[in-house]
Amino acid sequence: MTIRFEMRRFILFTANMEVMAEFYGRVLGLALLNVEEGWRDYDAGACRIALHHGNSAPGKRPPKLVFYAKDVGAARAALMRRGMKTLGPVKSTGTFDMCDGKDPDGNAIQISSRE
Repeated sequence: MTIRFEMRRFILFTANMEVMAEFYGRVLGLALLNVEEGWRDYDAGACRIALHHGNSAPGKRPPKLVFYAKDVGAARAALMRRGMKTLGPVKSTGTFDMCDGKDPDGNAIQISSRE
C-alpha cells in the first residue's frame, strides 16, 4: 500500500497575530477561511497558511513561502501599493522570474512565475 502525502497547510507561529493577519489578509489578499482563538487559516491556493499564536523561532535557514504569479513585476507593484515594503527587485533566471521579501515576522516569502 502506497501512502501519498499532500501539502495542505503551512503553519507560522507568531507573537504578532494582528500584524501578521493584516499582512496575509489585506496585503497579500488571501481569503480568511477560519478564525479561532490564537488561530487564523487562509486560502493560499493549493495549500493553506495558518497563523498560530506563539513565539516564532526560525532556524538558520527558515522555510520560504512561495506564491505563484504569472507576472511577477505586476504582482510586486500591487503588493507595494498595498503597503509591503520588504520586497526586493524582480530577478530573472531566464526561465522564470522571482522576487524575494519577508513578512512582518521576518519569514522569507517569494513571488515566482515558476509553475
